[in-house]
Amino acid sequence: MATQFTSAEWDLIKTTLRADPARYGLPQREYGSVLLGSFNIRKMGSTRNRSVETWEFLADICRSFGLIAVQEIMDNLEGIQRLMSLLGPDFSLVVSDTTGVFPGEPGVGERLGFIYRWNVVERMEVASDVTFDRTKVIDCIARDYPTFDEDMEVYSKRLKDYEAGLRKTKPKLKLRTFLSFIRQPFCVAFRIAGHPGTRPYEIMAVNAHLYYGNYIADRRQEFNALTEWILSRVKANTRAYYPNFILLGDLSLDFDNPETDRARIETQIKSFNGDFEGDPDGANVNFPFLDIHPSRNEIFRTNARLTETFDQIGLFSRDERLPAYTANSAMGADPQGPDYGVFEFGNLFSEALLGRPFEQLSNAEAADFVSRFEHKVSDHMPLWIRLPLPARVD
Repeated sequence: MATQFTSAEWDLIKTTLRADPARYGLPQREYGSVLLGSFNIRKMGSTRNRSVETWEFLADICRSFGLIAVQEIMDNLEGIQRLMSLLGPDFSLVVSDTTGVFPGEPGVGERLGFIYRWNVVERMEVASDVTFDRTKVIDCIARDYPTFDEDMEVYSKRLKDYEAGLRKTKPKLKLRTFLSFIRQPFCVAFRIAGHPGTRPYEIMAVNAHLYYGNYIADRRQEFNALTEWILSRVKANTRAYYPNFILLGDLSLDFDNPETDRARIETQIKSFNGDFEGDPDGANVNFPFLDIHPSRNEIFRTNARLTETFDQIGLFSRDERLPAYTANSAMGADPQGPDYGVFEFGNLFSEALLGRPFEQLSNAEAADFVSRFEHKVSDHMPLWIRLPLPARVD
């Protein structure tokens, strides 16, 4: 098969999408609401690796949103700059420095960015990495020193064997104690205005691409550390720049067994609300993609192969106008929101080009078909949440 869709195939895809965008979950702009999204666009660096039609398709996706968090922006900014040029003057960009690799050393670093429609979403003063400072790192080591010492001892022995030629591959250090994020999450303050005379939403948006690897414990460590950081900021209301946080990104949550993993993660996250019961400085915590949408029979998948839900959007809210998790069972009842979903472009591609839904493909057919677009479009699909704008004051 060809590695990219041809121009004729892209024409079929566009025609199919225009006929019924809601069928594939592409959200449309709706008066009185704002769309917030997250999209891991695979290795968006050089412009040479994607066709003109692919860039236009990516721009059409981003154009739907008031604010969209983008992961896997490479150190080379050509790609994101190309995307911004297609979006036009109504959109602005804020992007982090490279994270995930030390300057000058081998490895693949990436940037995290926010694209926003500036006449809907206003960027405010704060923009920062999310880190555990030195005092917190030392505290983590001190509290769990025995396991840290054991892990270092195992690693040192394997490293000596490698250096002596007794091992073929250099060992990787596996720590049971969290020290730092593999890629520092990126946090930016935004205001979302409503009708005249209303109080805007004031939100700290956190863009994250957490650890993905063989060590499930490491994935959980990063997720737990990030939610601890956010909850601590929300609880410290008098010191936080804005009291509401929204976490958007590829969190690499382990959904390998949906029946057990979703329930475990859902129980953990919903317990955050219990921690704040009766606390005037508390918050509602809502990860809607852990619940089954009222219009569906199963949870959304966010990777192109429809096997995982790595990507998430989470609200840590002190604002009663933002939806708590108890509102998820009624999501989508109002065209202006709240609502949430995924733009399932894999299904769009399959129906447009193969005449069948993606889920009806055999495993071999699906693998072959996904290989045509997972590197050129992405191996993740964009997810979104729609919020009603602050209501008119009577």
